[in-house]
Amino acid sequence: MRFALGVEYDGRAHCGWQSQPNNCGVQDKLEAALSQLAQHRIAVIAAGRTDTGVHASGQVVHFDTSTERPLIAWVRGVNAHLPESIRVLWAQPVSDEFHARFSATARSYRYLLYDHPVRPALAAGKVGWFHEKLDVEAMAQAAQSLLGEQDFTSFRAAECQAKSPIKVMHQARVSRHGDYVIFDFTASAFLHHMVRNIVGCLVYIGAHRQSVTWLSQLIVARDRTSAAPTFAPDGLYLTGVRYDASFGLPGVSNHPFILSGCGG
Repeated sequence: MRFALGVEYDGRAHCGWQSQPNNCGVQDKLEAALSQLAQHRIAVIAAGRTDTGVHASGQVVHFDTSTERPLIAWVRGVNAHLPESIRVLWAQPVSDEFHARFSATARSYRYLLYDHPVRPALAAGKVGWFHEKLDVEAMAQAAQSLLGEQDFTSFRAAECQAKSPIKVMHQARVSRHGDYVIFDFTASAFLHHMVRNIVGCLVYIGAHRQSVTWLSQLIVARDRTSAAPTFAPDGLYLTGVRYDASFGLPGVSNHPFILSGCGG
């Protein structure tokens, strides 16, 4: 039988999503917990991989098992074997046609950025930081050039293994919440470091180091070396994955910290 799980995690405690030889990946911890409950080896497949330091409030995974357990056991029972930095939020039986990665039609990321002269202490590791106030209107205007089907080569990490740099951006929004700037992106899929590279470029625009039109120029250039450095992973969250309604998966419900951008 195949199950889908909704998962959230604090990326600071792990070396990214993907399984590693020293078992430091989120995938390693989740597979170990599921295997304990199922009493056989379980492998999970995620909607998307996240890097070291990147968080998730809406990761989706699937796994197969022949073990029968009450549905709630795949939540509470698994959580009992997980570190505090990882939690299963929901479990749902799905058809064998469901695939956490390939069935996804879109993914959403949010980046929280604290633009203040003093680096945060209580939110350290949970938000990005920039020492100057940023021009949100300029960044929001520039972000509109990302919408639609684009070649995102200029925002692609050198080690990216995606077959094509062409993705469809459905949403690219920049807003302010007090001392926090919130970047929201939804796309068909994302390239390695794509969101962090885009945020880095938008920060240059918000700091008036580059013009509003610079982002559209980078898209045309298709040259990663012309863009800004990759921004820190601290404030990046995978907030949701979209699937066809026929799969019957629960809707996205973000943590209040991520919704407000300021920890309540």
